[in-house]
Amino acid sequence: MMTLFKLVVQQKMPPKLGAFLLKHGFSKQAINNAKHNQGLILVNHKRRYTSYQLHLDDEIIFVPGREKRNVWLHPSNLPLAIVKETTNYLVINKPAGVLSIPSRFEDDSAVVNRVLGYFARKNQPDLKPHVVTRLDKDTSGLVLVGKNPIAHSRFSKISKTDFVKKYHAIVHGNFASDEAVGLIDAPIGRSSEAIERSVTTSGKKAQTQYQVLEQVDGASLVELRLLTGRTHQIRVHMQFLGHPLFGDQLYGIADGFQRQALNCYYLAFPDPFMQQQKIELKINDPLDMTNLWGKIKNSAS
Repeated sequence: MMTLFKLVVQQKMPPKLGAFLLKHGFSKQAINNAKHNQGLILVNHKRRYTSYQLHLDDEIIFVPGREKRNVWLHPSNLPLAIVKETTNYLVINKPAGVLSIPSRFEDDSAVVNRVLGYFARKNQPDLKPHVVTRLDKDTSGLVLVGKNPIAHSRFSKISKTDFVKKYHAIVHGNFASDEAVGLIDAPIGRSSEAIERSVTTSGKKAQTQYQVLEQVDGASLVELRLLTGRTHQIRVHMQFLGHPLFGDQLYGIADGFQRQALNCYYLAFPDPFMQQQKIELKINDPLDMTNLWGKIKNSAS
């Protein structure tokens, strides 16, 4: 099935075709791919160069070119929990223990591999997944995946204010009553280790909102919202507060839980293909986290 985008110029003094496409979420790479790899850019059903001067009511048809196939990327038939699907994107409920994007060492079972397998089973082998919101391997929850580069480009232009990501985390320790809601505003940078991050004055701006939902002796259930997107941000910020996540082997303490107790349970964003229609998606926390919290509460009672 061929992906096709249709736009109508509504400006009285519009820019040239290339500038118009860039403004409407088509990246330079996508435009070049359409021009050179079996795509189409038509204005009023005629091929036009990107230097073409547009006019009011011009109709633009954009057909993305074929994307270069990554020969090292293999489709997988492992399970894929689809929460929402449209013509241009998927939202996946990723389990803990699964990479969002394959690495050099693990390239057969990531979300990207599973989406490729899903496309193949639907007889859509020309589609290529573009991960918009990735999660750490041992973080569970909602992952947004574009079906084409246009989706990735348009989603990347949505502001952090309008694109809401919320998480549930189970952390060590309790919060004082005047600290039950707060904003962690602490820059994060790379530490001496290749993977590990830390709060440092030389780091990049990082902000996380949090709210304590429930707490028992020695543990708290917290809701968090990312206002920036730094690597390991929630894990580093909670350690910085003195409340490391249960199961976090890099930033936490040994507690017997097998992965960081962190789940992206909520996504909300304006759909860039549906006249900015607001999309809200919410899932339950996975069984391992709900069992952990139940066990903690029972032990404290």
